[in-house]
Amino acid sequence: MTGTRSRINGANRNLWYPLRAAKCVVVLWISAAGLSNPASCFAQSVPGQSQTTQAAPGAAQLGAISGTIVDPDGALIADAKIILMQPGSTSSLNRETRSDGDGHFAFADVAPGPFQLSFTASGFAPVEKSDVLHAGEDYVIPQIALAVARNTVDVEVMLPQEQVAEDEVKVEEKQRLLGVFPNFYVTYIANAAPLTTKLKFQLAWKSVVDPVSFAIVGGVAGVEQAQNAFSGYGQGAQGYAKRYGAAYADLVSGTFIGSAILPSLLKQDPRYFYKGTGTWRSRFLYAIANSVICKGDNRRWQPNYSFIIGDLAAGGISNLYYPAQNRNGAALTFENAAIAVGSGAISNVVQEFLLRKLTPHAPPLEPAKP
Repeated sequence: MTGTRSRINGANRNLWYPLRAAKCVVVLWISAAGLSNPASCFAQSVPGQSQTTQAAPGAAQLGAISGTIVDPDGALIADAKIILMQPGSTSSLNRETRSDGDGHFAFADVAPGPFQLSFTASGFAPVEKSDVLHAGEDYVIPQIALAVARNTVDVEVMLPQEQVAEDEVKVEEKQRLLGVFPNFYVTYIANAAPLTTKLKFQLAWKSVVDPVSFAIVGGVAGVEQAQNAFSGYGQGAQGYAKRYGAAYADLVSGTFIGSAILPSLLKQDPRYFYKGTGTWRSRFLYAIANSVICKGDNRRWQPNYSFIIGDLAAGGISNLYYPAQNRNGAALTFENAAIAVGSGAISNVVQEFLLRKLTPHAPPLEPAKP
């Protein structure tokens, strides 16, 4: 049996060499046609000997990345810039290419591992794509669609100061205590726009022709009639009419002189600027001070000449229509002006701590701008 096995093995070995040689001839011919690798014919060893196949270092490891770039409508984008970044690669340099006229791009000899592609083109928003390239892989991206870039421009719309002031006055003209009594001469906007001359007269006119103002004047005249104040007017309907006319004349002269004419000439704001923040003490002192100071049209605090001089002027004018025995002399006029300053301070304190809560249409507080 041993001799027979040996003869068979010898015959097989003699037959193997010519068959193997013929196979190599065929393989070499196929390789010449570009269809196979000729080295494979020598990759086998003589039977009975141990063989280990090793490819050339790095030859089969590199891959490729390619693709096509289009716009949202599918049109090809030429000359787009593509940057290839490989964080895990031994090379620290990024590779860059451009898409051709058909929107196609390609990177050859790419090391396997994680990669990131960034796509940019004029007029389009940038796009990034990340993935992993395997050894010897031909990674193809059928389409990369770039969205049209949106031109974002921050535009700060600045309304004319006069328009801002008009809009703010419209809000103030809706301010009524308990929804009834006018509260036009207070602003709850810390940085309210300065009033134009037109708006100063508009507010004054709005105040004196308001139906509630007529009713208040009627009440004042009634109290004066009941107390027989300004007795020179007499009693009865005629006396009431004279008292009503005098009281209304006081309202008109005081409002227009102190809140429209002088503020326009002296460029001062006749409104009370509500504070609403800070300690109780700071708000109290602020309200008291505002009886003798005011904001100018330049937004700076200054002595309130309009209020003080306006009260004196209104008192002097009243001597023209009050009964002779009830007319105020110069001393009494100044005394009444001092009283007016004190009553203005009290009015401001009430305005600061109470009236806003009773004004339904008061706007929300706005913080002062630096």
